[in-house]
Amino acid sequence: MSAHGADGGWRFTGEGDQPPHQNTVGHRWRTAITAAGVPGLGLHDLRHFYASGLITSGCDVVTVQRALGHSSATTTLNTYSHLWPTAEDRTRRAAEQLFADSCGLGADSSTSTSC
Repeated sequence: MSAHGADGGWRFTGEGDQPPHQNTVGHRWRTAITAAGVPGLGLHDLRHFYASGLITSGCDVVTVQRALGHSSATTTLNTYSHLWPTAEDRTRRAAEQLFADSCGLGADSSTSTSC
């Protein structure tokens, strides 16, 4: 996600046409979470939510690295490697899907265990 809008300007502006100061962003965030009744939710938590959502959706490490602006894939892997599925996870999902397909079950019914 780019910090710039389609017109090339900043998505969120502060003074003039510049990005807002980090203190302004922090203040707006704290005001918003207090109003929403969810204290303790940090702005950085949104970054982790975004990263985990990309990984869950099947994005590869380089895609997540670029989306987060990490300088290297190593940085991304050091933080999020535990979220990528293992070979065992992929095998389990494939076996579940094979079973569901062979029983004529839809994709939503793949948790059923009887034909």
